[in-house]
Formats: sequence, structure tokens, C-alpha cells
Amino acid sequence: MKYHPFAMERWQSTYEHRVRFNLSESGVHPLSVTELLSLADLDPDTLDVRLGYGQSNGSDDLRKLIADLYTGATEASVLVTTGGAEANFTAFWELMEPGTSVAVMLPNYMQIPGLLESFGAHIHPFHLVEENGWQPNLNELEKGLRDGARFILITNPNNPTGAVLDDTSVSGIVELADRHGAWILADEVYRGAELSGPETPSFWGLHDRVLVTNSLSKAYGLPGLRIGWVVGPAEMMETLWGRTDYTSITPASLSDVLARVALEPATRLKVLARTREILTNNIALLSSWMDAQKDRFRYRPPDAGAICYTRYHTSINSAEFAEILRTEMDLLVVPGDHFGMDHYLRLGFGLPATELEEALERMATTFDTVEERARPAN
Repeated sequence: MKYHPFAMERWQSTYEHRVRFNLSESGVHPLSVTELLSLADLDPDTLDVRLGYGQSNGSDDLRKLIADLYTGATEASVLVTTGGAEANFTAFWELMEPGTSVAVMLPNYMQIPGLLESFGAHIHPFHLVEENGWQPNLNELEKGLRDGARFILITNPNNPTGAVLDDTSVSGIVELADRHGAWILADEVYRGAELSGPETPSFWGLHDRVLVTNSLSKAYGLPGLRIGWVVGPAEMMETLWGRTDYTSITPASLSDVLARVALEPATRLKVLARTREILTNNIALLSSWMDAQKDRFRYRPPDAGAICYTRYHTSINSAEFAEILRTEMDLLVVPGDHFGMDHYLRLGFGLPATELEEALERMATTFDTVEERARPAN
């Protein structure tokens, strides 16, 4: 297995706790344990967990709560992992071999193409089209399948665009998968973080060869629990479970308990309602700020997730601009270069509103400074 550096994660991991304003995060401001227990009407003093090894594929109760989110799934259909990253890694480790052909939606969470390259897979990209509301080019997908792709990898809702696949795109992907006998691997980590309307339907149950991954990190505001999962055929979950013997061995026992609290149906609704309130309040601030600078930006408001993917018209390279923001303004954003798309920025807006407002002011000041520096001297 050849290691391919994960540029975005290295950028975030290195600096996100060393800046005052973090707009690189794509989830909402995290809950504290006390806040979570309050939403569940539980007394924090009653949380007494012995810190031993937990059930290594996730407790039966947790897997039942997760299975209930997917029509027709059972506890045997679920493997609990240490975050969504391990869910994706374990699935790819099982399915990918050198030379395996895979159709990959781009832009995407870059762990996905990075892992595929590390496992030696051959990537057939199919692109989301900005002018079409970031919906996929299904002709490109069909070409990849005709050229031998055995798997279709998608993120829905999408990272970095925040777009949700419409019904036409979903049915088109499923129809092509049926026709070519391909697996669909769907990362659905932003499901539940919609800014309006119903929860994004899962790909689970739409096709007989589907693996779905998800976690508590984004829509639930609980990234510190490091709880993720894979949903798929029961016999495959047994095999994936064996692979985690070589990775994390087991999710943390305390995290398993708190995940059960968060996913209890009544509490889950409260957690997701909190997420939507943060998103709707903050997107209003962000949109107002961007609309006031419409000559500087082009953007489509996201459907889901605390992320806005915007194209800017200043000539500076995106990674260069992000470095100026970090070093001069104590502010972290994700440059479009990390997605192979210069002159874009991924702006996270899930932080407290007062911090978001000040961060945006600093960004506007930096754009002014950069543009002033670029003007020719008289």
C-alpha cells in the first residue's frame, strides 16, 4: 500500500487548534457532554461508565439504534467504527485491490480519492457541474462504468459543495449501477444537516449492492466521540469487523454510551434541531456578507452541511490566500487547491455567530489588502 498525503486533513490537523477563527470545520459547533445529557433529560451524575474495552463492533443497543435509521437494516447490517474515516478505510481495504476500477464523484472529501490511490485503484472521475446546481455529469459516470468501473463512490450531501443529489441524479446513478452490476459506496456523513426540508434519503435500499458510511461528527456536532458506522450486507459486515482487529480494535466504551444517548429517537430529533438552528442562523449572516461583496464572489447556498463552496475573482492562488489568512489574520479556511480547484474556498459556518461575523470581517480586510497589493503602482 502506497501512502498518499491527505493535504486537507494535514492542513486542518496542524492548524485548527492554533488559530482563533476556524472556518475550516464543516460541522456545527460541537456539543459538550453536559449539553448532550441535558437534551436527553439525563443527570450528568448518573453517567458512570467503566472504562474497559467495549463490544468491538459496537454494542448491540447502538447497532440497533443505527439500524433503525435505515429501512430493512438489522444490527447485523451495522459495523460501528472509530469515526467515519475508519468506516471508509475499512470498506476500501476490503473492496479495493491494485487495478480495481472505480468511478468517483468529484469534487469530494479527499480521503476518498487519496485512499483509492493508496490501494492502487484506477479512478474514473465524474464531475459535479456547478452550472447545474452541483449535480453530477451522468454521461461521465456511464463512460467510467463502460470502461470497467466496478464501484461508484459518492458523498451525499456533498463535501465541499454542500449540494444534495436531486431525484433525477439519484435515480440515474442507481439505474446505471443496476445496468452495469456496480456497487454504490455512499458517504452520507452530512445527512441530517440539511438547512431546510426533509432529511436526505439514504442510498441504502435503493440497490442490492450498497455500502453506506456515516458518523456523529458533522450533522450531530459530536466529532470528539469518534463514532462512525458502515451499513451493508450482514456477511460483509462480519468481514469488515475482522479488519478492525488490525486498526482500532473497538470504539471507545464511553463514546458508545454517549452515542446511544444521542441516537435515542427523541434526543436525536433535538440534536438535529439544534444543528438546523445553527445552520439557518449562520447561513443568513454568511449570505448577507457575501451578497454585499457580489463582485468578489460567486456561490450557491448549500443544501446541507456547515460549508459554503465559493469561487472568488481575485487573482491570488487559493492556497496562498489561505496561508495569508492563517498567518496574518489567525483564521483558517480550506483552499480550493485541496480539491484540485484553484480560486475556490470552502468556508465553514458552523461556529458561534459572533466568531463567524468577526472572521468574515477579517477575510474581507484580507481581500482588500491582497487586491491593493496587486494593483500596479502609479
